[in-house]
Amino acid sequence: MARRDEQRGDRRQREEERDSEIVEKLVHINRVAATVKGGRRFSFAALMVVGDQKGRVGFGHGKAREVPEAIRKATEEAKKSMIRVPLRESRTLHHDGAGRWGAGKVMVRAAPPGTGVIAGGPMRAVLETLGVQDVVGKSVGSSNPYNMVRATFEALKAQSSPRQVAAKRGKKVSDVIGRRADGASAVAAAADAEG
Repeated sequence: MARRDEQRGDRRQREEERDSEIVEKLVHINRVAATVKGGRRFSFAALMVVGDQKGRVGFGHGKAREVPEAIRKATEEAKKSMIRVPLRESRTLHHDGAGRWGAGKVMVRAAPPGTGVIAGGPMRAVLETLGVQDVVGKSVGSSNPYNMVRATFEALKAQSSPRQVAAKRGKKVSDVIGRRADGASAVAAAADAEG
């Protein structure tokens, strides 16, 4: 019995440590009014993005009568729905990608060092919490924050690292990277194979 409590304590401590590293960003708050007999009743919907800035990111949506409660609900949902995205040199994406959700369309491109995060609004929040330092993003179509965030996640889910591609094809990482168009050398291939 004591051992089970000890394991629960260890698990709780690990979760708290993981949560302390997580960065939370509020993307959008929507105030909704319901007209009732006595007047209007307001409630709030919050869209949150969370990430550890090391390749994990998630988003959540929460609704409540007060803003702090809506934010708390959205944050909890975002932590449950986190995905892992492979990053090149822990700074940019491995390749270009596009995502679509409803009328929201986004494009993301890997960028050389020193570019920074060139993206706006909800897309910027997702990419910053992911931990990408050099990326170019463009939103075409709907500027609805919900659709933009979901479209960005679709683009990020499609990302794959050279190691994943090599494993699928049954080849070595150096064989896959050797033909890369942006000039990644065999040294970079070796570094990706190790890390």
